[in-house]
Amino acid sequence: MKARSLFAVALAVALLGSLELARAQTNRNTGTAVKTAVAGMHLLKVRDNVYMLTGAGGNITVLTFTDGVLVVDTGSAAMADKVLAVIKELSDKPIAHVINTSADPDHVGGNEKLSLSGRRIPRDIIAAADASGGSEGPMIIAHENVANRMSAPSGNQPAAPLRAWPTDPYHFEYKKLSAHLRGGEPVELFYEAAAHTDGDSIVWFRRSDIIMTGEIFTTTNYPVIDLAKGGTINGVIKALNHVLDLAFPFSRSEGGTMIVPGKGRLCDMADVGYYRDMVTIIRDRVQNMVNKGMTLQQVKAANPTLDYDPRYAAKTAWTPDMFVEAVYNTLQKK
Repeated sequence: MKARSLFAVALAVALLGSLELARAQTNRNTGTAVKTAVAGMHLLKVRDNVYMLTGAGGNITVLTFTDGVLVVDTGSAAMADKVLAVIKELSDKPIAHVINTSADPDHVGGNEKLSLSGRRIPRDIIAAADASGGSEGPMIIAHENVANRMSAPSGNQPAAPLRAWPTDPYHFEYKKLSAHLRGGEPVELFYEAAAHTDGDSIVWFRRSDIIMTGEIFTTTNYPVIDLAKGGTINGVIKALNHVLDLAFPFSRSEGGTMIVPGKGRLCDMADVGYYRDMVTIIRDRVQNMVNKGMTLQQVKAANPTLDYDPRYAAKTAWTPDMFVEAVYNTLQKK
């Protein structure tokens, strides 16, 4: 009898675990595809009125609310018209806020056209009948290092057109954005120092429980560490750990907080955890070789990314050799 009771308990626990896993999987697949008439663009409703737009370069996140639209990253310049067309399918309100997670061309390329079609919402919008009193151009928000790079001279011209520059750069550890006016929600930006570059931000939609990571996290390639712009491997790992600190799982690291990567598919906390582990393992392998006094060529010959290459090396210009070299150089500097 005792053995049967123990078996029954074990069976019940197993069934409960399977049920929780199934519920978590359902919760994980929160995203719902939304039809769009714009060729080459793919739109996914993540939760509530937050959407993930792909096909324009880097991933784009769109929040629609009563008085306007908030856009995180704007894709490449060549795709700006298509991005605008999709946003207009979602809302007939002006683009009020643009957030840039970095200064990468495929994340800020559409800034100028979106700025020309947007309008900043006045502070007294709650009391106003509509948004007609807004000043020209939306708020373009990014870390100050992004603003510095986009406005820095490149020959006789700045690196980006004037209307593409961030109008509201921040320089603290984080910035809170009151985008919750009439149907929106509070949004918080966190500065991730010396990660992909020296100007990266992650964006947290607090009510919808969605995090946009920019190039800190992707599902398509190894982390791009831009040494010329202050990127480091340890900064990437620290940023990934910060994303995991902010996220909450539904069950066993699955579901819960939805993660919009800089490139690739919609994810959750488990996906970020696997990616963080991969990056940390490769960092530790290279660090061990650096400690032994191995040269860069010797480290590359040892192939420290070999077991991950089938997943992260295919169809990307950022090769394993480039990744290993960037890791090696930042660890050598340390």
